[in-house]
Amino acid sequence: MSETLTKDPRMARVDVIGVPITATNMVDFMGLLSERLDDMRGGYVCVSNAHACVMAHDDRDYWACQAESTASIPDGKPLSVIGRKKVPTMGRVTGPDLMREVFAASVKQGWGHYFYGDKPETLDALRCALEREYPGMEICGMEPSVFRPLSEDERVELCNRVDASGADFCWVALGAPRQEILMHDLNGRTNSLMVGVGGAFNVLAGRVPEAPRWVQDVGLEWLYRLIQEPGRLFKRYAVTNTKFIWYQLTNAKRKEI
Repeated sequence: MSETLTKDPRMARVDVIGVPITATNMVDFMGLLSERLDDMRGGYVCVSNAHACVMAHDDRDYWACQAESTASIPDGKPLSVIGRKKVPTMGRVTGPDLMREVFAASVKQGWGHYFYGDKPETLDALRCALEREYPGMEICGMEPSVFRPLSEDERVELCNRVDASGADFCWVALGAPRQEILMHDLNGRTNSLMVGVGGAFNVLAGRVPEAPRWVQDVGLEWLYRLIQEPGRLFKRYAVTNTKFIWYQLTNAKRKEI
């Protein structure tokens, strides 16, 4: 990442439970992509939420994945709420919404896209949805996850495939923390900008229902998802939400001392 990019005020970060999160919003971040994509190539973007922040707080290696990114944008509502105390313009930037904005601008900008992760059937559905919703957008390549860590040779081959495709963006959908760890390993090794978007492929493909906008706006998307998948998410949210609140309270108290 270029030195001038790091000095761009739109790249400023705020402390969220000890994790440096980029104090941005959708308009500012899209402006950065439009104006400075060449400076961001080779780097990666974390789409961060409360769960990612708690993992980063508890694991120094994963903290480095978040802190050393080109940007770690506030996907989770609590992150933008905390950040606005220091940067009033900070706003939520979700993975699916960011993808929609980038895809809508892609034909005019000439941006091409590579999609890595999830399952073949998800990628097939995603391709159909993108071709319908964004005619003329260049899909440079798609490949599913192997659902295990890649060897060094496999990482090199993945970068070579992405670069050979001519993609400007490489969307990585492995879920946290796997996608951030992989992007951190590949930092500086590809000509694309990597963006970790978790389950967004399924959302844009229409395979997973998305929370209504008003639910997202009031910060209850986690509850909507819990109702959809209680067995898988109950323990995660019970532990994560409790830890996040506790870490925020102790972090705020420490700063007061």
